[in-house]
Amino acid sequence: MIVCGDDALAHRLAGELHEVYGEQVTLLVPHRPDAPPTPIARAGRALALFGRVTAAVTRTTGATTAPAGGVADGGEPTGTLRVVEAAEADDRALTDAGVERAAALALVHDDDETNIRAALTARRLNPRLRLVIRLYNRKLGQHLETLLDQAAAVAEPGLDPEKLDAATTVLSDVDTAAPGLAAAAVAGTSKVVQAGGLLLHAVERPPTAGEAPDPGLCTLALLSATAGDPAGCEGSERSGDEGPRLLPDDRTVAAATGRAAVTLEAVTPAGPTLSPGRLAASALPVASLFSRRLRWSLAGAAAAVLALALASTFTTGDHPLHAAYLTLLDIFAIGEPALEESTSRQVLQILAGFVGLLLLPVIVAALIEGLGTFRTATTLRRPPRSLSGHVVLLGLGKVGTRVLARLRRLNIPVVCVESDPEARGVAVARRLRVPTVIGDVTEEGVLEAARIHRAHALLALTSVDITNLEAALSARAVTPDLRVVLRLYDDDFATAVFRTLRTAHPAALTRSRSVSHLAAPAFAGAMLGRQVLGAVPVERRVLLFAAVDVKDHPLLDGLTVADAFHAGAWRVIALDGSATAAGTATGAGSRSGAGGQGWRLCPERVLGPGDRVVVAATRRGLAELLGRGGGPDRPGDDSALDNAVRTAQS
Repeated sequence: MIVCGDDALAHRLAGELHEVYGEQVTLLVPHRPDAPPTPIARAGRALALFGRVTAAVTRTTGATTAPAGGVADGGEPTGTLRVVEAAEADDRALTDAGVERAAALALVHDDDETNIRAALTARRLNPRLRLVIRLYNRKLGQHLETLLDQAAAVAEPGLDPEKLDAATTVLSDVDTAAPGLAAAAVAGTSKVVQAGGLLLHAVERPPTAGEAPDPGLCTLALLSATAGDPAGCEGSERSGDEGPRLLPDDRTVAAATGRAAVTLEAVTPAGPTLSPGRLAASALPVASLFSRRLRWSLAGAAAAVLALALASTFTTGDHPLHAAYLTLLDIFAIGEPALEESTSRQVLQILAGFVGLLLLPVIVAALIEGLGTFRTATTLRRPPRSLSGHVVLLGLGKVGTRVLARLRRLNIPVVCVESDPEARGVAVARRLRVPTVIGDVTEEGVLEAARIHRAHALLALTSVDITNLEAALSARAVTPDLRVVLRLYDDDFATAVFRTLRTAHPAALTRSRSVSHLAAPAFAGAMLGRQVLGAVPVERRVLLFAAVDVKDHPLLDGLTVADAFHAGAWRVIALDGSATAAGTATGAGSRSGAGGQGWRLCPERVLGPGDRVVVAATRRGLAELLGRGGGPDRPGDDSALDNAVRTAQS
């Protein structure tokens, strides 16, 4: 396995492939001796992170580090981790890294153009190479997958078309992490993973005092029992048996009284994805053209016209439509004077004239307001004074932009705060008509302008630890029970912050999510040739959802659903959407008695060669399913990588 990159995701991915899956990994690090020494802080952080990974590795396997441009030794033992430095990922660098005999290559540079150039080069050098590419541009990624798969088919006509489906996988670390970040900020929001033709809804259920989680539900994890303990290490293996328990069995669930749980609520057919165009189309409703006071004025004028028309019908005996027509003519002063008509008709005509005089300024105000609304449609909105219960999103970079789109798809009110008016997410906020405050959050009055005192949660997603911390402290000073989600790079610093905030504000909830921590398992699974469908964060650990073919699989083929379940390792959730209609019907018809959840497979159902199942697995569990690496996760036992590089609360 070859990993190209020099940021947190690259180092975490290399360490995970080595430590969890036992792969022979080469990390290709960019090295530019002629580059100006400006990004020292960034390089220092990356090197420090890799130093922790290397330290964890050398304690167990004695990994070696090759000099720049070194050639891989074919006699290296399986599971080694080495480093190759090169100015760029060109033909020579990839050849030195061993791309011609590699099984998979991950290109995780932060620049899309660099990854695309290296992917084209690698496909030419090795048509059978499995490529995993990190791209922020999703539409470009779809076209690139097709192009590279076609190039592999042309270069190697004898390749199996089924294997070409996994030949190229384009992933976005931001898209992988966005659902988890959004779910962490919003209580009760479902965590949704699209699994082929299905949507998996995982929901965090709060604990009930003295009661265990509902045994009739599909429990994916038990949350940490130390979440409210100021001295506890939430979500960490340092919590021991009080930490999160992934994929527990029924006995463990029954004994977990008073603990929150993550349960799988439903598996439904996946509907069409809401495109950004459609999402933006509803951003300017007709009701926003006119103010509430103006709408009430128009409604009053319409009611007056209707009353005059009805009065004319009752007094003159005229047809209602003709009476309404005459009333409108009188209101707009274009009807003939009722000089020789009845007194009632003359009185109604005078009243209609007064209504017309009152209606004229209302019509002018409507035109002015409508014109002003269209003029300001391309400008940023200010937070309304009456706004409450919203999420304050700090930072509109790559991560913030994706999280913003995710929150809006869930119809959650958001107010954005960004210091750079040219940030990439500002245009998205303008298109979605999301209220945005342009200003430095460290300055006084910026959070107040975002209505932080009436907000439900704060998402601090900038890349600067101090900025995120200062925003959290300022927000908690205004609203002590505010839910806060932070990005913090340094793990020791993050632990100190969590304990201090929980001690000072025991009624509030503080969360930390790492983009690299959430994305690395998906990238690693794609490099191993299995379609990893998504990941659900469970505090500081991750559950993976993968589609696995049962055919010729010794751990699944011929076993019942109950026998195929390994507590703490993997669990068969449902049949994949690509399964045959007969198989799906069989699974749907086999209810387990869990509240009518027909998607759940009967425990006695035997998995056959024609089945393709969706599996929830831990990282070590997925490694065992693939026949790579050690046994399943034990409760409270995480990999040595997490002990060394949990830097990432980023």
